[in-house]
Amino acid sequence: MDLVGLLKSQFLCHLVFCYVFIASGLIVNALQLCTLVLWPVNKQLFRKINCRLSYCISSQLVMLLEWWSGTECTLYTDPRDYPKYGKESAIVVLNHKFEIDFLCGWTLAERFGVLAASKVLAKKELAYVPIIGWMWYFLEMVFCKRKWEEDRKTVLKSLLSLRDYPEKFFFLIHCEGTRFTEKKHQISMQVAKAKGLPGLKYHLLPRTKGFAVTVRSLRNVVSAVYDCTLNFRNNENPTLLGVLNGKKYHSDLYVRRIPLEEVPEDEDKCATWLHKLYQEKDAFQEEYQRRGVFPETPMVPPRRPWTLLNWLFWASLLLYPFFRFLVSMVSSGSSLTLASFVLVFFVASVGVRWMIGVTEIDKGSAYGNADNKQKP
Repeated sequence: MDLVGLLKSQFLCHLVFCYVFIASGLIVNALQLCTLVLWPVNKQLFRKINCRLSYCISSQLVMLLEWWSGTECTLYTDPRDYPKYGKESAIVVLNHKFEIDFLCGWTLAERFGVLAASKVLAKKELAYVPIIGWMWYFLEMVFCKRKWEEDRKTVLKSLLSLRDYPEKFFFLIHCEGTRFTEKKHQISMQVAKAKGLPGLKYHLLPRTKGFAVTVRSLRNVVSAVYDCTLNFRNNENPTLLGVLNGKKYHSDLYVRRIPLEEVPEDEDKCATWLHKLYQEKDAFQEEYQRRGVFPETPMVPPRRPWTLLNWLFWASLLLYPFFRFLVSMVSSGSSLTLASFVLVFFVASVGVRWMIGVTEIDKGSAYGNADNKQKP
């Protein structure tokens, strides 16, 4: 390991990133709270301001992937569609297999300049999590409980509220509902067999109702569905801890632009269409495993400097007073002060590990397991 790689793997570097992220995130959350007074007066101004404030948080995670880790992202797509990316709102359907696939989706949005306003379909519990969850609340993310009988009205209401959104956005959705594991795959394929659906090798059975209501609600607002199939070269198994350690990965992303008018509006026909889409995604993954590349033309969208500049701004604002405080604590010579410093350091290390653990596959949701009796 070279000197730079050794430096990136040190916990003190991770602690710096964590401190800047938490401190800046709480400041941004406080500013977002202040913007609530704008909602009844000028809703569109409220939205524009919150897009910029939210970017201050989400772009820090993208910066880790793009600039700290240096992970490369190669896009495989039709050159005729490429100029449209970022110039229109779109529903992005992404496979859900890797610990950082959500981060790759954010990176796609960032490369085309729509990260600030982009949305996800997220678990309701995340709305109560400080920083990311609170940011999503002000950004009008669509939250669900994963119980369709309860979610139908709330999800529909949230989606319809986005019809007059003033910014271009990607609506990222993992139709599989949960991250791929072998256990979940076996259960999913049992359901597919019982329903008379073709089996999938690299994906779980997609859950169609959320996708159908998303398409119906955002029709004439979004222009297309971007079918995105993600993989990593050399059978890499990327993790957020690896990104934080500065490990460089090589991602390949196959993107197909499908005009929204080609997606059926009827719920049953839309479900059939989505199942066919996942059969095609499975075939693309099979081809990638065999040849090491996706179809279409490889392109590398350029990195934008704004994620790095945003992090440098917050770091320069927050690190100097933080280090001055640490120096004053250590130089005081008080055993109580030193003990407090060690305790804070320990709590911070546990906090960093917990934040990373949230993304780990083996710590993932039980949604989709045999003990989950919800229908797909």
